[in-house]
Amino acid sequence: MLTYILFIIGFYILIKGADLLVDGSSSVAKKLKISTIVIGLTVVSFGTSAPEFIVNIFASAQGNTQLAIGNILGSNIANILLILGVAAIIYPLATKKNTVWKEIPLGLLAAVLLGVLVNDNLIDSGSFSGLSRIDGVVLLSLLLIFLYYTFGISKITGEKDEIEIKKMGYFKSTLFIIAGMIGLVVGGKWIVDGAVKIAENFHISQSLIGLTIVAIGTSLPELATSAVAAFKKQTDIAIGNVVGSNIFNIFWILGFSALVRPLPFDDSSNGDILMTIGASALLFIIMFLGKRHVVERWQGIMMVGLYVAYIVFLVMTK
Repeated sequence: MLTYILFIIGFYILIKGADLLVDGSSSVAKKLKISTIVIGLTVVSFGTSAPEFIVNIFASAQGNTQLAIGNILGSNIANILLILGVAAIIYPLATKKNTVWKEIPLGLLAAVLLGVLVNDNLIDSGSFSGLSRIDGVVLLSLLLIFLYYTFGISKITGEKDEIEIKKMGYFKSTLFIIAGMIGLVVGGKWIVDGAVKIAENFHISQSLIGLTIVAIGTSLPELATSAVAAFKKQTDIAIGNVVGSNIFNIFWILGFSALVRPLPFDDSSNGDILMTIGASALLFIIMFLGKRHVVERWQGIMMVGLYVAYIVFLVMTK
């Protein structure tokens, strides 16, 4: 029972830790006269992906690789179908041209590439099917290219200037950073331990826990950010936040996780890879249905409905 309680509390500590780390690090960066654009691309982007990152590092280090892969696939599916769906229901999401033609397709490409990299058995009858350390290097290299591209776009458009940075002294900022890191480590450990225990006690796969409970829990920062952006009618932030998070999840988190320990892939998870690809493709198609470059309310309802149907399917089949 204690493990379950710590599992639930772990989500709050993990997300709060990410917030404290971002606030403290952003404040220090601003005092060091680092531009808002760079802070947005590095501190804030990495910070919002910190919950998934920490959970995956613990899962990889402990050999719970299906939990690690399930967490990322589940987060990416939830980000598009659930989070963007909810945000679109709050307010229709208008999207900028760069997001439609470059970032959304890159998110789709990342999902397809992941499907290729983990299917060694299917493609060339390899002895190991999954993400090797070399695959991790490839994914991290692509992350550097993505950061370079995003930095160039942001410098021209000034899109990242919209982020708010709390002003704090060095002492308070340091306390926030230390507390944030402790929160991430403690919360991440409790979540992974709890997820493994739940899987063992209820005789269900770690993959199912990762795809559902852990994925939704670690996606809460993106849900909050996108919902607030939709309420404020800053709709491109809502979509940009989700698409950027999905790209980070694959290139950064799975890339680094594979470096920590190669991640074996179970062929039964190919359906979840296809769902990730399908959700990314659906988002691109929606950009040209109805109002051009807008996710409308009826489309948001459809996306949330698809997500609920997917979760029901997972529970019934895994």
